[in-house]
Amino acid sequence: MGNLHEGHLALVRKAKKNADCVVVSIYVNPLQFLPNEDFNQYPRTLSEDCKLLRNLDVDIIFAPDDKILFPVEQEILVLLPPVADQLEGKFRPGFFRGVATIVLKFLNIIQPDIAIFGKKDYQQLHIIRRMVQQLNLPVEILDEEVIRTPDGLALSSRNRYLNDNQRIEANHLYQTLNAVKTAIQTGQSNFPLLERNALNRLETRGWSVDYIAVLNQDTLQPAYSEDKALVVAAAARIGQTRLIDNIELRKN
Repeated sequence: MGNLHEGHLALVRKAKKNADCVVVSIYVNPLQFLPNEDFNQYPRTLSEDCKLLRNLDVDIIFAPDDKILFPVEQEILVLLPPVADQLEGKFRPGFFRGVATIVLKFLNIIQPDIAIFGKKDYQQLHIIRRMVQQLNLPVEILDEEVIRTPDGLALSSRNRYLNDNQRIEANHLYQTLNAVKTAIQTGQSNFPLLERNALNRLETRGWSVDYIAVLNQDTLQPAYSEDKALVVAAAARIGQTRLIDNIELRKN
């Protein structure tokens, strides 16, 4: 959606390693914002974004206006499976329907051989992969790791909403997820207890927590103790800023 940072640029660099021609789409998608969310305030920095992309020798910047993408009212939307109503979908109903619809439009318009998405939006990546697979779209989905600041905060366009004190506090989201990861890797398998302890840790520090969940990587369903490939995912607010993050791990 623009307001590019190093996390986005990592996707571009990966694309340049895997393709002869790189297209970057920039569009603040109204379909994925709820009425009370920050659509009007979301940072739009197209001129600065284009300078960054030119420095990386991007071939095409696709930054369409609303009339191109929505020549008529959008009445047809992608119907998604129940996983889209969990986690982010529970707190942002309709969000993934809007994401999937606009991604499907872009894939149809651009016709890429590959498309690259970041792991920070873990549930989004999962849903897009399922959509591509189940709709038989001729595109390969690649992923890129979460890009972080030196103190661990996952890069996000919404980080600019944080004031100085909130920015210092914000790295505790990653620290909390890392503590859950360490506990699991040292043999703890009571995942609901680990989730509650992590939630309490953040709330004690003044966070408002939407969820902290230990999930199976492949299904994004609550993990069982015998599962090996896990992801610890969270969404929480510090002040008015909502942050999401996740950490993958593999049990021995």
